[in-house]
Amino acid sequence: MSTTNWVVIGIIVVIIGWIFTVYNGLVSLRQRVSQAFADIDVQLKLRSDLIPNLIETVKGYVSHERGTLEAIVQARNAAIAAPGLPQKVAAENALSGALRQLFALSESYPDLKASQNFQQLQNELSDIENKLAAARRFFNNAVQEYNTGIQQIPAALFAGMFGFQQQPFFDLGESRAQLDKAPSVKF
Repeated sequence: MSTTNWVVIGIIVVIIGWIFTVYNGLVSLRQRVSQAFADIDVQLKLRSDLIPNLIETVKGYVSHERGTLEAIVQARNAAIAAPGLPQKVAAENALSGALRQLFALSESYPDLKASQNFQQLQNELSDIENKLAAARRFFNNAVQEYNTGIQQIPAALFAGMFGFQQQPFFDLGESRAQLDKAPSVKF
């Protein structure tokens, strides 16, 4: 074999090794996105598990507010059954809105607001919401890195061939304006 053949073989081996390295890097980024979404899913499950206890606590105080309670149960069921990320985001936003209505409703019922059980559940839910916000930030960061990785050259040349596609962010959508407002605190 001549030197030219060895050089060509060496170049081919380097190119194949480089493609493997880029591919493995993209796989790693995709796994990070999946892991980050799993973290969100854990917090969403904790929140969903807490809602029945919250509903039962509230039922005893506001029995004639059945519509609000049913809306929360329906929103929770829709959030649990949501198949994909866009549907899950929409369902979770609807659930967050329903829960905000419940806490606004509690302002009208001093006995409920003073209930130790209700306060404990409200604190737990607040803690979960804080953890959920952190998980969303981590997820969106992972998605940003992944999306950037598949769009940058040289990975962009073959990312589509290997099935790497853009991932959506976990966006709050229309409810973002409501969440950007500082909550009012009354004593």
